[in-house]
Amino acid sequence: MNLDAYRRQWLGNVRGDLLSGLVVALALIPEAIAFSIIAGVDPKIGLYASFSIAVVTAIAGGRPGMISAATAATAVLMVTLVADHGLQYLLATTVLAGLLQIVAGVAGLGRLMRFVSRSVMTGFVNALAILIFMAQLPELVGVPMLTYPLVVAGLAIIYLFPYLTRAVPSPLVTIIVLTVLVTVMGWDVRTVGDMGELPDTLPVFLLPDIPLTFETLAIILPYALAVAVVGLLESLMTANIVDELTATKSDRNQECIGQGLANAATGFMGGMAGCAMIGQSIINIKSGGRGRLSCFAAGVLLVFMVVSLGDVVARIPMAALVAIMIMVSIGTFSWSSLKQLRTHPRSSSIVMVATVATVVYTHNLAIGVLVGVLLSGLFFARKISQLFRVTSTLSDDGTTRTYRVEGQLFFASAEEFMAAFDFREAVERVVIDVSDAHIWDISSVAALDMAVLKFRREGAELEIVGMNAASETIVDRLALHDKPGGMDKLMAH
Repeated sequence: MNLDAYRRQWLGNVRGDLLSGLVVALALIPEAIAFSIIAGVDPKIGLYASFSIAVVTAIAGGRPGMISAATAATAVLMVTLVADHGLQYLLATTVLAGLLQIVAGVAGLGRLMRFVSRSVMTGFVNALAILIFMAQLPELVGVPMLTYPLVVAGLAIIYLFPYLTRAVPSPLVTIIVLTVLVTVMGWDVRTVGDMGELPDTLPVFLLPDIPLTFETLAIILPYALAVAVVGLLESLMTANIVDELTATKSDRNQECIGQGLANAATGFMGGMAGCAMIGQSIINIKSGGRGRLSCFAAGVLLVFMVVSLGDVVARIPMAALVAIMIMVSIGTFSWSSLKQLRTHPRSSSIVMVATVATVVYTHNLAIGVLVGVLLSGLFFARKISQLFRVTSTLSDDGTTRTYRVEGQLFFASAEEFMAAFDFREAVERVVIDVSDAHIWDISSVAALDMAVLKFRREGAELEIVGMNAASETIVDRLALHDKPGGMDKLMAH
């Protein structure tokens, strides 16, 4: 990236980025505290992490406009580690996870995202919308009755205020109006201050206090690997969504490196690992944020507010933040996908629904995406194998049978390939024409070997014609039928 493009990503939308960054910073506070509680650590661990990750990814990430901070997806992976070994091991795991993500970025693993189908993406988004809404339920159950009209009023402001003006983000107006209203009226409702004690100092550099031994590495490596994979998966999926919302393209490998640098730095600043946040990213985009400044401002304003304006921030009613997150949930869910269940191919709908169901059941986005990707691969292989066919013709003199193979010959079509031949037919010569076929893997090569073996064993002269260069390469390397002693080896099998 050249310096002019990088500068535009910082200064191309200053006003919109600063305002949206303020909205995101306010919405980050309760979530960072909540994620700290999930991981079993002090609230300041999540708040410091959100500050550090947001600032570093704004500088080094590959997706301007995307918000990264402490997240539930990574917090749940570290619950057992904290319970068994304590905070210092969590910090060391955060550093190691960051280093692994940097290696992934340098190795170019961001390209693997092209194997995630559109159906999996839609399922991921819908599942996340459901999880975001479900995460608000504790704030709507067993709370003062006044909470409900406040949430309704917040939603009304969010959706109606843009009809008056779009100069100020409506979520920010919601927070200000409801905070003033609750403070002036003295209503007794849950506020941000009820979520936990806010820190009153800035984070400082520290080294995790752990023994540098192989035993320590054996403890933290599995956790670090899981955090690195889940963090990158959620970050790259979120980057794809922001790409679509902004009609721009992200640098996936740079985003891997940026996430890694952010987590490594966060571990040295007393914070927990995190990644990109789809909900906050959508809030940022819908509030007008587009550049790196929005994420940077969110991190800086977050730590400024909790350290310098903690008393004011603590007065924000949770109802205002719940209204914002419900708006995010509604806006995140792909409602059109419900209608498309009937019009899209059945396999695509099954992949989407399976992804949603798995994520909602396990509360783990990585498992849901993995299930979706596996199903997509199976359906694709099945579809391609159905396009495969073998036809045959007999010469006029009855001495030569020509088999014409069309389609992709691989593990899923190898059985059909073998079933198409009549090995007991008494012909002098057999021709297998693969001009319209492609041989892909060891299964297809083994099937070709076996076909040659059976025809020659029946006394027929066999010829394979029309093989393309790529197929010829894999056949020359793996096939046995034309190698010295190859037929003996095949017959031995």
